Amino acid sequence: MEVQRMKLNDMLQGLIQYLTEGFARIFSPAKDDYKDIGIQPFDCKPYIKIEAIEANETALNS
Repeated sequence: MEVQRMKLNDMLQGLIQYLTEGFARIFSPAKDDYKDIGIQPFDCKPYIKIEAIEANETALNS
């Protein structure tokens, strides 16, 4: 009986540790460590060929 209690206690303790580590990982601050130079995250309008052609035609007609 004592062995079963110890196994149950170990299982519950492992489950609680597993859940709290997951919770801490989800709600901890992001660890994004981008450098000041080099590749940066994309944050501008994507290139669309039609707009470039229209801009070029407008420039030529001016």
